[in-house]
Formats: sequence, C-alpha cells, structure tokens
Amino acid sequence: MIDPRSEEDFEDEGRDLQAEIEAERIAEALVFASSQPVPEAFLFERLPRGADVRAIMLRLKEQYAPRGVNLVQIEGAWAFRTAADLSFVIRRDDNEVKKLSRAALEVLAIIAYHQPVTRAEIEDIRGVQTSRGTLDVLMEAGWVRFRGRRRTPGRPVTLGTTRDFLDHFGLEELRDLPGLEELKGAGLLSGRIPANFNIPSPLMNDELTEDEDPITQMDLEELGLLAPRGTSED
Repeated sequence: MIDPRSEEDFEDEGRDLQAEIEAERIAEALVFASSQPVPEAFLFERLPRGADVRAIMLRLKEQYAPRGVNLVQIEGAWAFRTAADLSFVIRRDDNEVKKLSRAALEVLAIIAYHQPVTRAEIEDIRGVQTSRGTLDVLMEAGWVRFRGRRRTPGRPVTLGTTRDFLDHFGLEELRDLPGLEELKGAGLLSGRIPANFNIPSPLMNDELTEDEDPITQMDLEELGLLAPRGTSED
C-alpha cells in the first residue's frame, strides 16, 4: 500500500522528533545541574515554546527507571536521586542529619499527618509538652516550616512539612505517606490499637486554609527569624 504522506510530511515529522529530543536534553541538563528539585514552572520557562513539560519529564522518568540514578518527582518539581535499591552503597556519613530523638520523630509524624498544626495541638495529641529545641532540630534539618498564623485567640503559628522532607524520605507528595495498614505491617503500630483509631489524611498542597493568615514581616520579627526593621546587626 502506498503511503499517502508527502516528502514534506516526513520532513515535518523529522523536525518535530528532533525538537522533542532537544527539549528532553535541555530538561535533563537543567535538572542534572541543579542542587535542588527543579519546579516544572522553571522548566516551562526555559524549554522551547510549545514543549509539553509534563510529557517530557514522564518520558525521562521512564528512561531512567532501570538505571542507578532515577528521575523522581517531588511535589511539582523534579530531581535525580540514587536508585532506592542502591542507596546502601552510597556513604553519606559526613552529611547525615543527626539521629532524631523519639520526641522529635513523634513531633515530625504529627506535623506530617495533621498539618497545618500548632504547637498546642501537637502537645494535645502527644499528651506532653514539646520543647522549642525539638522543633528547632526539625527546622534546622529543613523538614518543618512555619506555614501561617491561625485565626484564633493568640494567633498561634501553624507548622507544616517542606519539600526537603518529601525528598529525604523518598515521597513524591504527602499522599504517599504510609497508611494505617502499612504502619502496622512495618511494626510501627501496636496490634492492640483502639478499634476506632484512624490516621488523618494530610493536606495535599501548601495553600493556606480558611483559618490561616499568611506570615508577615512583623510576624517573622516577633518569632525571632528576622532582625526588627530599623536595626542593624553588628
């Protein structure tokens, strides 16, 4: 059967294929050269006009899937990471975050599953007070951040996890956090937990909720994260 397409059609297809290959190479280079996960919006600005960023990244992800380095998605960003089954051969002793205490692990888990959550709410769930030092450790690790301020008396600060938290624990998004059955299977929950026990569904995005206000310059100064305006540090 004679192919009805003209020579010009074949030339157009060849150019389109070459453009796709070039766009993939550019995306690959941008992610490889970055020390942080690269947002899709950043890629969209730098790839050729009309390039389908999501389709390109998914093709690259598939290409890297069987290799020693994988292309992984972290929220709306992309990064190259060592394949999970090869992580044991990569020594990270020099860069390893200090081992977390039991209290820090409990607080991190509560923030991850209950965010946005205040310090008072964390203490209510744990049944004990939470020291500022525990939160400082989690923030220094880059896993926890201030989200906003709750619209309640005292305007307490709300806490949430960061993209670095997802990256460190190999999660693409918060919905990948282990559920009840997974936690039981890993031995992290007792088999004698109450029948009505359930794990909350974590917030799926960084947008402020209806009862949160954004953190302002004045809030940052009050929290000690910025020097007050009009003063200078020696």
